[in-house]
Amino acid sequence: MKIEYHNLYTHFVFITANRQPLIPEKNRDRIEKYITGIVNNNASKLYAIYANPEHLHFIVSRSPSMSEEQLATIVADKSEKFINENNLGRGPFAWQQSASAFSVSKAHVDKVCKYILNQPQHHQKVTFAEEYEQFLKFYQQTLKKK
Repeated sequence: MKIEYHNLYTHFVFITANRQPLIPEKNRDRIEKYITGIVNNNASKLYAIYANPEHLHFIVSRSPSMSEEQLATIVADKSEKFINENNLGRGPFAWQQSASAFSVSKAHVDKVCKYILNQPQHHQKVTFAEEYEQFLKFYQQTLKKK
């Protein structure tokens, strides 16, 4: 059955290989713009993105014809190739072989966008390892309540 209307918001987190700080600040904007183009060219719309040195956050609304895994694979493969071909990373660039995808309700899209765009200030207080552990605990507790 064709789905005519949808609200499918997903917050993705990609991690660089071995959590190494491979994304230099001077290339962050160019990488973010390229990933925005990938998302927008794949039946999705990007709302916010921030590339930290060792991880990437972005939130999208996507077509129901594309799964989170399909979109994540396309973004990872194409961005990795772009970063390496243009020498935008610190050494050979690679994402980890898995990513995280968290569903977001329409009511929380603005809050998640602000969180993503506030990454520099956020990571002055919380390390990425601590942040990621908090995400996993929060979503596991959410799943257990059902």
